[in-house]
Amino acid sequence: MIYERLRTVPTADELLDQAFRRALRPAMSGKGRGTVSIQRSMVQIASDVLSVRLLKTVHDFPNFDELSPFYYELTEIIVGIERLKMSLASVQWAGNKVHSIARDYQRKMKQENSVHIRKQAYARIASIVQEVDENLRFLNDARGKLRKLPEISGVPTIIVAGYPNVGKSSFVRRVTDAKPEIATYPFTTKGIYIGHFSRDKMRYQVVDTPGLLDRPLDSRNAIELQAITALKHVGDLVLLLIDPAEHCGYPLTAQLSLLHEIKQTLAIPVLAVANKCDLADFHGDWEYKISTETGYGVDEVVQRAIEIIDSGSSQEGEHASEDVQGESHYQ
Repeated sequence: MIYERLRTVPTADELLDQAFRRALRPAMSGKGRGTVSIQRSMVQIASDVLSVRLLKTVHDFPNFDELSPFYYELTEIIVGIERLKMSLASVQWAGNKVHSIARDYQRKMKQENSVHIRKQAYARIASIVQEVDENLRFLNDARGKLRKLPEISGVPTIIVAGYPNVGKSSFVRRVTDAKPEIATYPFTTKGIYIGHFSRDKMRYQVVDTPGLLDRPLDSRNAIELQAITALKHVGDLVLLLIDPAEHCGYPLTAQLSLLHEIKQTLAIPVLAVANKCDLADFHGDWEYKISTETGYGVDEVVQRAIEIIDSGSSQEGEHASEDVQGESHYQ
């Protein structure tokens, strides 16, 4: 994955401690601590350590303009592209500036005051590095978040969507090798989880999205926007889970409204599936009904999803869910 190899970004204090400790080695040799050559060497080593570490931090991050739309939008949602660019530009400036300061001060060094000038150089260098400490801390925090993004492969992909707590994670865990956390409260899924399964020597990808709520795009939070990003950019089919028994805490009318919104917004097939058919208060005449708790109907739904994807026909997806458009029929 593009962010997997990002290294820990040290703070300004950590960088300076490492650089100045490394620079002590020539002086610790016990020969000519005050000589110009030793003092020049100390400045050179300290600046080299800092410049290399700062510029490597910048080069570790990808070119955001070359990211796929999926990863670009997720990066924007999670940490903000412009802030990343600004922080990286500041760190790059610091790396170049440290090198420039070291070069200038080495030229100033004379026999009689080389120690004093070296200390001046250290102070200037430390000031520059401290100036970007906030940027370094932001980049390290961003690194921790971005490294958790899943790797999306180029195989046929089923997006599992729906309101919170309708059984999305349970479905993904039952049909794939993914192990998303399962719980009985809304918004359990705090990110996008990926699982895979194989049928007839063909590999398929299943994406478990955070719970979506039926409300305007600008009213949705970052977790909901992650789900929408997945729907827009990586799916071949949306498998929308519905809880007719309303144990998820949301009315059936709202869930059907979300189904309608997704079908109107996306240009890929939508397969509506009613979950929790093992419950006593499950109701409605659903073409596709399953129980992620017992496994009832799951294999049949997976097979139907595969058929729709393989056929490449959005009409099949629409037909599969057309019987769930009217809300009064299921009340």
